[in-house]
Amino acid sequence: QVQLVESGGGLVQAGGSLRLSCVASGSILIINSMAWYRQAPGKERELVASTNRGGFTNYVDSVKGRFTLSRDNAKNTVYLQMDSLKPEDTAVYYCNAEVVDGRPGGFRDYWGQGTQVTVSS
Repeated sequence: QVQLVESGGGLVQAGGSLRLSCVASGSILIINSMAWYRQAPGKERELVASTNRGGFTNYVDSVKGRFTLSRDNAKNTVYLQMDSLKPEDTAVYYCNAEVVDGRPGGFRDYWGQGTQVTVSS
């Protein structure tokens, strides 16, 4: 089994910054992509940013220029630096990883428990 543990959420004023971290641990052979999703109340979960093992990164349009995704493969960790935060960024942020964990079936999706980000106006 694989566990994803997120940290770094909290309450911040508009224009402020937060840095989210997600550490993967457990029976990990290979991690392909790592990503951050978010879900606001009454809305569907959306992809915020993702990166593959080679470092290619993409972002949803609404966060381009404000959020930066980075990854430390040696530590099985992904970070999301969030700057110039807006009230509409308020959501629960979830870490996701595609992992080969030794069981048959190739890559499996794993999710963290989520961390709340609240941006006040």
